[in-house]
Amino acid sequence: MESNKENNNITVLGIFKSTLIRNILLTIGAIALFFSGVLVYGVILNIREIPLKEAMLNKGFRKLADVNIVVERKNYTLSVYEDTVLIKSYRASFGRNLTDKKKRYNDGATPVGTYKICSISDDKNYYKFVKINYPNLDDASDALRKSFITQKEFNQIKFEFYYEECVSYNQVLGGNIGIQGIGRLNLIFKNLPFVYNWTDGSIALSNEDLDEIIKVIKPGTQIVIK
Repeated sequence: MESNKENNNITVLGIFKSTLIRNILLTIGAIALFFSGVLVYGVILNIREIPLKEAMLNKGFRKLADVNIVVERKNYTLSVYEDTVLIKSYRASFGRNLTDKKKRYNDGATPVGTYKICSISDDKNYYKFVKINYPNLDDASDALRKSFITQKEFNQIKFEFYYEECVSYNQVLGGNIGIQGIGRLNLIFKNLPFVYNWTDGSIALSNEDLDEIIKVIKPGTQIVIK
């Protein structure tokens, strides 16, 4: 009798293990299928996007002479305008903290205000980087009123804002903020049909979208972040 009980226990345990393994494999397969579907959907959405050159022609422009950039944090978009005419909008990701505008170093927020592009360069981590002149005078004035920075630091920011192309990194307010690519994970992130905010405060576009806007912007181009 004891031998029969042991055999039954072994059989039940074997069935349990087999069922558990099957359920795990089915769950993994379902998750893989879901994410594959998500990526395929994202690929379809990207294929439907028209290139900037075509968007320009559709609006009657062969070239853009007065470009400005408008970023809408609530809509997760970066839009290219020729003067006041909208040419094309791109999906954008922002800093992890969307509850407020950037005020301090390492707060994970994207700045809000009017800035200018001050440099364009390659970036080993994020493909390319379009730096803006953050902090601007509004950022510095607000920080001075709140005693985050000293008068000496404010004067330094003010001097660089007017006389240098880019404002130096500030230990309190941070810096090195701009428009960046995704980098090595571009193939995955650009095909997600939803927005995932992951940067330290910069505005992230797919590598391909960044290549498009770099063709029409330059140092001095205005960028308004709302």
